[in-house]
Amino acid sequence: MESLQFLSEWGYVGLFVAAFLAGSLFPFSSEAILVLLLVAGYPAGACLLVATAGNWLGGITCYYIGRLGKIEWIEKYLRVSHEKIEKTHRFLQGKGALMGFFAFLPGIGGIIVVTLGLMRANLLWVNLSMLAGKLLRYYLIVVGMDFIF
Repeated sequence: MESLQFLSEWGYVGLFVAAFLAGSLFPFSSEAILVLLLVAGYPAGACLLVATAGNWLGGITCYYIGRLGKIEWIEKYLRVSHEKIEKTHRFLQGKGALMGFFAFLPGIGGIIVVTLGLMRANLLWVNLSMLAGKLLRYYLIVVGMDFIF
């Protein structure tokens, strides 16, 4: 909770950092920072863009870590088991780069993107679909906040 308060005090920079961490395989609640900034009166459009950019860049980082193809590094540093990678690879087989859209899903989203990198899925389509999914996720939070307040 202390880290949430700390990052929210940093404004847009804190939101970007939180979203970047959440977009990678590190569990972090960027949504909480987004909501804190919206409640504090930050413009919704700017918050939406900053959160999406940070989360998307975190996802791109995961893609490139996967693209390096070093399973040992993925297991050691990202703490994703070889079995989980293999299971995700089998699931993604034949579905294509557009599965990057689901990178926003907690828990499995980062693994999907790492696996797409390992599979050398089309970078453009992975990035565009991932951007669309992450933008939609934060957009729904912003719109939901608008209904609440």
